[in-house]
Amino acid sequence: MSLIFFNNSVHAQIADPAVAINKAGRQRMLSQRMAKCYFQIGMGVETEHSKKNLDASLATFERQLNELKAYAPTPEIKEIYQQLELKWGPYKELLSVKTPNLGAARQVLVLSDEVLALAHQGTVALEKNAGGALARLVNISGRQRMLSQRIAKFQQALEWRVADTNARTEIDKARSEFIKAHAELKRAVQDTPEIRNELELAEMQWIFFDNAIQSDTVSSKKAAPSTVATTSERILEVMDHVTGLYEKLKL
Repeated sequence: MSLIFFNNSVHAQIADPAVAINKAGRQRMLSQRMAKCYFQIGMGVETEHSKKNLDASLATFERQLNELKAYAPTPEIKEIYQQLELKWGPYKELLSVKTPNLGAARQVLVLSDEVLALAHQGTVALEKNAGGALARLVNISGRQRMLSQRIAKFQQALEWRVADTNARTEIDKARSEFIKAHAELKRAVQDTPEIRNELELAEMQWIFFDNAIQSDTVSSKKAAPSTVATTSERILEVMDHVTGLYEKLKL
């Protein structure tokens, strides 16, 4: 499984609206990925990879939050990131424990959604501030990263018996949103040959991921947590690349 560390300078400054939307959207994804990794560590699923991914995600979220606060082009957006910082503190504290436990895991599940809501609010506000079709494409493709991690988060939460039956509804909703958004991206007139190739690759990875989520045989159910862990990371990697390609088209 490849590890995604999102290499950015510690002192990086955002000077471009497309970069801001990409990083803001990545915060959405990280909110879900961190919870997913926490649950996987608790269950002993892909433990070493999950620990490394969680540590990398914690560092990236913290760094990007500071960058987005400094960049915020309007008072409204600045307020959103101030609120996100307040919510991030207790979430980070829970995620930083060495040994995940079921009691804390339920709070992780709650806070992951609260952090996601604010991160999404910031991304949408940045897209609106930038305007234009490309800003929307950066947002939508970036949101696909989050949906892959959200589905995996709830799937692993169900496996660890952290979530209730509403998690299945959330999985179905996120799954439908991913499929719909993927179709929209494939129709975009701005797509380059490289973007189209990457979207095809994401579609192939989605098949493996979707099969793991919907597995119903005894043998496949036993393998599902590990398969969900690995395939969700592959989709994330591809869609992070796609989002970067849209970002480079410039607004």
